[in-house]
Amino acid sequence: MAKTGVFDSDPTAIAKAKELKREMRKLLIKIEDEDDDDSGVQAIDQLQDALSALREATMRRKMAKSSSLEMLETTVSSCPDEFRCPLSNELMRDPVVLASGQTYDKLFIQKWLSSGNRTCPKTQQVLPNTALTPNLLIRDMISKWCKKIGLDTKNQYHPNLVNEEEAVTRSDREIFNSLLCKVSSSIRQDQKSAAKELRLLTRKGTEFRALFGESPDEITRLLNPLLHGSNPDENLQEDVVTTLLNIAIHDDSNKKLVCENPNVIPLLIDALRRGTVATRSNAAAAVFTLSALDSNKVLIGKSGILKPLIDLLEEGNPLAIKDVAAAIFTLCIAHENRSRAVRDGAVRVLGKKISNGLHVDELLAILAMLVTHWKAVEELGELGGVSWLLKITRESECKRNKENAIVILHTICFSDRTKWKEIKEEENAHGTITKLSREGTSRAQRKANGILDRLRKAMNLTHTA
Repeated sequence: MAKTGVFDSDPTAIAKAKELKREMRKLLIKIEDEDDDDSGVQAIDQLQDALSALREATMRRKMAKSSSLEMLETTVSSCPDEFRCPLSNELMRDPVVLASGQTYDKLFIQKWLSSGNRTCPKTQQVLPNTALTPNLLIRDMISKWCKKIGLDTKNQYHPNLVNEEEAVTRSDREIFNSLLCKVSSSIRQDQKSAAKELRLLTRKGTEFRALFGESPDEITRLLNPLLHGSNPDENLQEDVVTTLLNIAIHDDSNKKLVCENPNVIPLLIDALRRGTVATRSNAAAAVFTLSALDSNKVLIGKSGILKPLIDLLEEGNPLAIKDVAAAIFTLCIAHENRSRAVRDGAVRVLGKKISNGLHVDELLAILAMLVTHWKAVEELGELGGVSWLLKITRESECKRNKENAIVILHTICFSDRTKWKEIKEEENAHGTITKLSREGTSRAQRKANGILDRLRKAMNLTHTA
């Protein structure tokens, strides 16, 4: 199960929280049905870890929102006038342009128009229409100003508004349909400009993510430029793949809709194999986000996507490694995907990286799941895994890494008697297992004691003989 801190580069904290809650429900069922004491205790420990992780994530989000509001209230008085909404006199969160050419915060101008007003609040000009166009220039300027003064706008919200849900307006739909017409046209320049705009809009506004969730046809229209031709434009491919990621982040229904579109996974596989580094990283992040939904894990795993993910992991590009590891980890929560990962060479790649001290935290967590498969245990033995796992157990300062290492060692040693000699030599020279049985996490202590008990029995049998 994913632990707090393992994949801090998760696309959304909300997705992680939902994943933790799903895992907790599974563990509760497992605890009720489990007859084996050791497995039951292990499930209880995992449940405690999940509860701690969920509490920490919830508190972090609460503190971030509180901190963001406090800073917003203390700094808004110093913001440039052009960044203030004429209606609220507050820093604009989502600036839009009215037909009069004036810029307002979307939530406040929507409230003005919904009240039946058909004039511009600032100029009193009668409006020919009520269309609202995102002012991306002002939005970017506000973002840069906030960054300069250290104001985190990620969780920013208006203190005067209780309901933060943003309704989809007619203007939003008009902009959305216009961009989809362009992106699915045969004119390459229109495709590129529209794809870039959709990427920006789905990143900054939830309403455009929601619009994609209303019909599977809209996603197909987005993908249309990549469905024809064997050599897609690199920038176009990156924008479309990143837009898919943004859409999937929105909610579970979007994740399901995106994943079940027959064109999505093949295009993500192609992006993982042939895209730019940014495209490949965002494709991996999209796989991770989509696989937060349990039904998607199996669907994605069957597609053959683990092989290009493992190949990308082996390449080791620092910009992509976190997203790739997160995607593989989340997919392998589904047991049937573990055999696929082992078959596709994950153990060799993980072992090589870990033995060289690269990205140990993330990769060791994946390996600890894969050793439930017998072939993974066999491969680790052939790769000399016992020696570097013992080194991690002995030298690492991270308790979670020590736990994962001893879990893997426990599985290896109870499956292959030839490895007991190396364990015994380590224990005699450094007392590594004994130390972990006293100072490790509860799970690590159990596994360490299990190894020590077997060692003592083996030694007694030797003396008796």
